[in-house]
Amino acid sequence: MTKPAAPRPLSDEELSDLLGRQQFGTLASIKQSGHPHLTTMLYSWDPEDRTVRFSTTADRVKVGHLRRNPSAALHVQGGNVWSFAVAEGDAEVSERTTVAGDAVGRELLGMIPAAARPEDEAAFLEQLVAENRVVIRLKVNRLYGTALDIDA
Repeated sequence: MTKPAAPRPLSDEELSDLLGRQQFGTLASIKQSGHPHLTTMLYSWDPEDRTVRFSTTADRVKVGHLRRNPSAALHVQGGNVWSFAVAEGDAEVSERTTVAGDAVGRELLGMIPAAARPEDEAAFLEQLVAENRVVIRLKVNRLYGTALDIDA
């Protein structure tokens, strides 16, 4: 009789690679009630700095949650339904970008892959100011996840 496949923990390198391959994940912050608040987010992973960056607007509920309680996690699905990665840590929320081309605006621009950068960077940076954009920086102190190696 063959033993059924069991989930295997992913190595730190595999987890980092998975975070780098994906673009969308579910960000979990904590509501004042203690319940989780989940939102699907586009993100950028910096493996050397172990930081996940998100672009959002200053008026979003998650911003208030993270300013009150910085504990957060990002869940990312792997290449199939049998694998996932979670990045946990404390998040910090930047100040709003207030002048086109300021440090926050440049950080937001830097989160966009080179192939997807806007043709008119100046207009893009002005749009970020008009939208009251901020950067959420999740400083990752724990990565975990598993894979189930089966044919599906």
